[in-house]
Amino acid sequence: MAEFSGRCIFSGKAHGELLFSSASISFYGGVDANTGIVVEKGHPLQGKCIAGKVLAFPHGKGSTIGSYVLYRLKKNGKASLALINEKAEAIIAVGAIISEIPMIDKVDFGKLKGWDGKKVRVDGDAGIIRLVDGAGKVKMDAKMGSIRLIQ
Repeated sequence: MAEFSGRCIFSGKAHGELLFSSASISFYGGVDANTGIVVEKGHPLQGKCIAGKVLAFPHGKGSTIGSYVLYRLKKNGKASLALINEKAEAIIAVGAIISEIPMIDKVDFGKLKGWDGKKVRVDGDAGIIRLVDGAGKVKMDAKMGSIRLIQ
């Protein structure tokens, strides 16, 4: 079993499929703000859409315009449901805040990779992520404030 906990960057709750990337993301030039599709050549998520997903990536990279691109994605209905970072940096954090997208960082990122494609619930207020089963029920552990992957 793997346990995760994190730090709240922006509060809020979300429920959806986890989309994991081991590579950092530049929203300015790396993600199409009109479609939500990753367009950065050679990126592990190239061609995939981040819209409606819980997006996990180590950290942001690139221009401060990335904050605005996150905001534009939200206004266009193409934003991720929540953001999870190994280590938040200012560009992504500001983008999440102005776009009101729940965001958590300081997660055991290497183990989170095993959750790619699985349904999760993000509680930005508490800084936790929970795996849910196909029916949308949370797989909970008796220990509060943590998450446990049951395999």
